[in-house]
Amino acid sequence: MLINVMVTPGDVQDRDAIAPLLEIASNRFATLKKAIADGAYQGQRTAEAVQQKAGIPLEIVKRSDIARGFHILPKRWIVERTYGWLGRCRRLAKDYENLTRSHLAFVILAMIRLMLRRIVRLAIAK
Repeated sequence: MLINVMVTPGDVQDRDAIAPLLEIASNRFATLKKAIADGAYQGQRTAEAVQQKAGIPLEIVKRSDIARGFHILPKRWIVERTYGWLGRCRRLAKDYENLTRSHLAFVILAMIRLMLRRIVRLAIAK
């Protein structure tokens, strides 16, 4: 489940938004030990900004240069699985929203829907 989410306009780079996003997440969850990201977030300035604002190290999961084809990367599958779950929601399958706040609302609603379905399954199973 999502710890924190931020929707930015198209002209904002993801690596510029990661430090404020993780700062909020680390304030909400004091047990957060490290952040794991893909190659788009690499760079010394980004890692230093995350360390300074959030107080946690940023670990980059990189693809192997010699590997060919599809390979599962450690922890990266969790992110891709979550994107797949969100992609099942019609409003999130494409970029329909004009405002970032309405897109954020639909992401939150989609995650609430997922959590409620899991709770109901657990309640029925007992």
